[in-house]
Amino acid sequence: MIIREHYINQVRPFYESDLVKIITGIRRCGKSVILSQIMDEIRDKHENVIFLNFEDKLTTSTIRNSMDLINYVKENRKPEKLYLFLDEVQELDGWQDACKTLRLYDTSVFITGSNSKLLSGEFTKELSGRFVSFRVRPFVYRELVEYASQLGKEVSISDYIIWGGFPGRLEMPDETALRRYLTDLDNTIVINDLIRRYRIKKTSLFVALVNYVLRSNSRIFSVKSIHDYIRQEHDSCSVNTVMKYLSYLEEAYIIESIRQYSAKTKRELSFYMKIYDEDVAFNSIRCDRNRYDLTHNFENIVFNELLYRDCKLQVFNKNGREIDFLCEKAGKKYYIQVAYSVADDKAYEREFSAFNQLDQIDRKIIITNDDVDYSTSNVQHIKMRDFLLSEDL
Repeated sequence: MIIREHYINQVRPFYESDLVKIITGIRRCGKSVILSQIMDEIRDKHENVIFLNFEDKLTTSTIRNSMDLINYVKENRKPEKLYLFLDEVQELDGWQDACKTLRLYDTSVFITGSNSKLLSGEFTKELSGRFVSFRVRPFVYRELVEYASQLGKEVSISDYIIWGGFPGRLEMPDETALRRYLTDLDNTIVINDLIRRYRIKKTSLFVALVNYVLRSNSRIFSVKSIHDYIRQEHDSCSVNTVMKYLSYLEEAYIIESIRQYSAKTKRELSFYMKIYDEDVAFNSIRCDRNRYDLTHNFENIVFNELLYRDCKLQVFNKNGREIDFLCEKAGKKYYIQVAYSVADDKAYEREFSAFNQLDQIDRKIIITNDDVDYSTSNVQHIKMRDFLLSEDL
């Protein structure tokens, strides 16, 4: 497995801190591997290390609540500073109380979890800001290429646009096994986990909404438009139910949404949002007869890459003309349009004309899969491969 220095480098300054280090992200994106790599670094200098995996039944059969965890640590630690690693800690009842207590006793606490509620509500109030969080995502293309090289494989841009960046998928011997792996992953973390966690009773309604949203990535929605579509087959569906189910998907890091910014009103339009899949594989496994949605997956890949680079994103809209991303980073703004290809005259006119509404001084970028350089005097064209293999804009 590759060393994911992009993430470890963010955590490293906090190794000795009494802040609780929270590593979050969707299941199977590599959080546990990162936790293990951090633990290896610390073990090079310190022996007082405890690791507990709360997806392991041997662990959860003996440690059922916060007091069990506190007592276990007390009995098994050495007198000097302790480095405590708790994997998928949200499976433990009362884990918040345990973390709050243990950090007070010369303990550096590291936890992973697959639910954004780790960062909200009662836990954050109890810690009063005594935590620091790090979001981990599936592999971006550079990481996927590096891991594939270790396995003696190659990964094309097209392969990445279809099958995404879950690390385990590279270990599959053929496409049949790959499809089965991703389908099982989807059934586990997208469907079954959420139905169990939130005690969802209208399972057919929930599955219908999930399938619709994940097939429709990189599109502008309103809650009402999703509701109207689902109501065609599920009369019992309400707007509140749609909002609730979408929140479940966001909490589990299955989807992510960004708001549409209107230049006319100088504000976000909170009733419109653009939804992206955490990994494009969620779209591809729902496609029939290998008719993969390359166009929307292509934009989804760019979205994921920009988030990986710590960019703040909005959809930009001026006078009804949309630009895919208003991107802000380090005090700079970039207007980014994404198209699978602009080789066709109509596609070229459509995508480039979106920039006509902007001032000359604005930084304008278009990203496509074309090999020809379509840069103009005021629009920079970046080829997808160059974009994915670079480290900045």
